[in-house]
Amino acid sequence: MSALPPPILPYGRHAIDEDDIEAVRSVLCGDWLTTGPTVRRFETALAERTGAAHAVSCANGTAALHLACLALDLKPGEAVIVPAITFVATANAARLCGAEVVFADVDPESGLMEAAHLSAAIAEAERRGMKPRIAFPVHLAGQCADMAAIAKVARAHGLKVVEDACHAIGTVECHMDGSEIPVGACAHSDMTVFSFHPVKTIAAGEGGAVTTESAELAERLRRLRGHGIVRDETMFEDRVEAFEQAVVNPWYYEMVELGLNYRLSDINCALALSQMQKLDRFVVIRRALAALYDAHLARFAPILQRTRRRAGSMPAWHLYTVLIDFEAAGITRGQLMRDLEADGIRTQVHYIPVPRQPYYRKLYGDIAMPGADAYYRRTLSLPLYVGMTGQDVERVTQSLERLLLPRAAERRRAAP
Repeated sequence: MSALPPPILPYGRHAIDEDDIEAVRSVLCGDWLTTGPTVRRFETALAERTGAAHAVSCANGTAALHLACLALDLKPGEAVIVPAITFVATANAARLCGAEVVFADVDPESGLMEAAHLSAAIAEAERRGMKPRIAFPVHLAGQCADMAAIAKVARAHGLKVVEDACHAIGTVECHMDGSEIPVGACAHSDMTVFSFHPVKTIAAGEGGAVTTESAELAERLRRLRGHGIVRDETMFEDRVEAFEQAVVNPWYYEMVELGLNYRLSDINCALALSQMQKLDRFVVIRRALAALYDAHLARFAPILQRTRRRAGSMPAWHLYTVLIDFEAAGITRGQLMRDLEADGIRTQVHYIPVPRQPYYRKLYGDIAMPGADAYYRRTLSLPLYVGMTGQDVERVTQSLERLLLPRAAERRRAAP
């Protein structure tokens, strides 16, 4: 009787326990399925965890990015600075507001936008006659960008700052004075955006959120996610007729601006709230798995190296990304991914530079992004999720050793 094949190792997956299932079941058996008390409890827990004054949940990370742009009144003719290495949603949020996107290059070893890249992008925007309004630094794979340096540049040019932390719930920024600030506290930004997609550190099924220190922005975000409608009679106190309507008629509401249905349900928030209670444990596991990868892959240099670690970032690793010299290894990335798949190991690429996408090429033409292109040519995301074991990490690295090192040695021998 033949042995069973080893289980498939995806590049990422959720970790659901019985208490998560029970949390969702209790909502399904209760009185609220859509936006109700569990949403408010989750928002309170997220604000407490990040240290922000306010947290506003929404349908997903893309909706959170869009809401952030809307809350800042981003308009056609204005521009947003977006790093070239990110998911397309970061840039698309600006386009959904009719604004332009100016892409910033990134560090070729980390994939992160740095302050110098932001400065160059602002200068490029001004050269092209655009008015930059918002900078969107992206915390890639769980590593946070240098927010103090980025904010300094942004504020000097009058830009608002919105952190795309869809990869970085649980990440901490460490400062030279010894202080540690959770990503989401908005210490150097106007808002921070999160995603709770199933492959993220905590899952809501689908879900997103925006944190902020501003009560005004939080109020606007809540209004925009719910069709632009207000019901609270205190909102109408400066208009006697509307105030009397709201007091006398419990059904009364007013749509005060154009909004969207970007609300999150109690079902999703029940799962997210249960998962939030495990965030510390999940982060410890992810960091331990990343450290195991680091140790096992050290012998692969210089063919394969981990991405550069930024001083001052204590990541809650969402992805474990490596940089591979595929030419020196004598194999294409596509072939390596297919060979790993044959071993039951699924990998992914994060990301194709957004300005290389057909939509943005048509809009802005070919843009020189040497750092982003260099990062993209070499990057590969290996399996990383809470359910992995040390043996799983060994299995991945053994497959990489078998598939990469003999070819690389053969190419070195054949070199003149």
